[in-house]
Amino acid sequence: MSFLDLLRLSLRNLREAKLRAALTSMGVIVGVAVIVTMMSFGLGLQRNMMSRFRALDLFNEIRVFGKSVFSMAMTNVDPKLRRDDNPGDRRGPAFRFDKAPTRILDDAAIAEIQKITGVAYVEPDITFTVYVRCNGKVSPNQAAGASVPNASSRFRIFAAGKMISQPAADEVVVNDVFTETCGFAKPEDAVGQTIEFLTTRGESDAGGEKDKKDDEDQGISFFGLPLEDDSQAPPANSITGKTFRVAGVLGQEKREGAAQGGAGGLLPSANIYLPLPAAKDWVAKHRNPMGEIALALARQSGQLSETETEGYTVAVVRVSDPVALTEVRKRITELGFGSFSIIDQLDQIRTVFLIIDSVLGLLGGISLLVASFGIANTMIMSILERTREIGIMKAIGAEDREIKLIFFFEAAVIGLTGGIVGSLTAWGIDGVANRLAYRFILKPQNASYIDFFSLPPYLWLGAILFALAVSILAALYPASRAARIDPVRALRHD
Repeated sequence: MSFLDLLRLSLRNLREAKLRAALTSMGVIVGVAVIVTMMSFGLGLQRNMMSRFRALDLFNEIRVFGKSVFSMAMTNVDPKLRRDDNPGDRRGPAFRFDKAPTRILDDAAIAEIQKITGVAYVEPDITFTVYVRCNGKVSPNQAAGASVPNASSRFRIFAAGKMISQPAADEVVVNDVFTETCGFAKPEDAVGQTIEFLTTRGESDAGGEKDKKDDEDQGISFFGLPLEDDSQAPPANSITGKTFRVAGVLGQEKREGAAQGGAGGLLPSANIYLPLPAAKDWVAKHRNPMGEIALALARQSGQLSETETEGYTVAVVRVSDPVALTEVRKRITELGFGSFSIIDQLDQIRTVFLIIDSVLGLLGGISLLVASFGIANTMIMSILERTREIGIMKAIGAEDREIKLIFFFEAAVIGLTGGIVGSLTAWGIDGVANRLAYRFILKPQNASYIDFFSLPPYLWLGAILFALAVSILAALYPASRAARIDPVRALRHD
């Protein structure tokens, strides 16, 4: 028999038992729909996460780490045993460098990194918490230094005003959270207003070795005993401040899909951004107690000389092209600095999603396995009903191979039909689930539409082929049993 004859005969046999064939196909449809739906959900999670990383500009930036005063203060301690090189810092996520830095990340090092081929710009990270007085209200806020001019994506959109005019300007850029805390009705109301960074230390007694030396030289003594000059001492509980003018209010970039929300890049977010020199000066003059002790210990141990500056703990390097990121990181490592990139986490993320997809696919595969028993049962029942017909076919010259092919074709039709309809069903389920999620979850939160499922061609094509293969495997035993039927006995069968 030709291929068309076998196909025509198989379709005729299935039409004669429409209800049984339909119920068997339903098992395959459900199994394929479950596999495709669950795996498309896992793939959708992975796609949305990667899309968010790209939208947040995380593939173009590297965090570079230099030796900190906290690590230099820990003398005679094995670096492998250190749990925290900066115990006074608890900001943001735990970015871990790939290799312990051996150099101080000072201005000279920043300039050296800037010269690496492929580097667009280098942004030192100076972030601190400070009490701020604004519009008659006082609140603690996160402040950060920013280079001026600045090419970072977070200074691209302003709700009002503009970027800080020059590096030496006593100006700041704030976000909408800060304006709301200060009680401004609109971002425009904050532009041009002044804010104060509060401290109990004046500019003259901000804590420097030169100031201490000057105080000793100018001190008054009586028979060699120093006398305190109460007239120059600051009054108890006195609060002073440094004044800045608000140059602009940052706006929020509107992103669609899974990329909505969140600040772009690897720089920590802050409510207030001030020029980098002003931030560096403030941090140097207003250290916390642990910072002062760490600096003293670092100098005492000789790891930081009296003429050396402590530099920056972290800087963010942006590359002009993500393709150049690996080579840039290699050069940074050769210079003696540690680094972190989100690419370090991609392998772990892919492994996690591979496990998720495998578990989801396994659960769906159980449904298809159950459907395969239904196919085998249908084929066996078909043998019992068509024993006499099989006997006649063998009596007139049909070979065992052709008898097997008839049953394989019947199982293949069931599997192919179930795979196609199941994939279409999964596509419909994905669409309905997305609409329901948007209607009842995202829309009430003023979030844009997100496609939680990913249905690439290889997924539904693979599901159809898998259903076809399972159906043919399920027909192996029934086909072999049909081919072994004795034609003489079959002809006597009622």
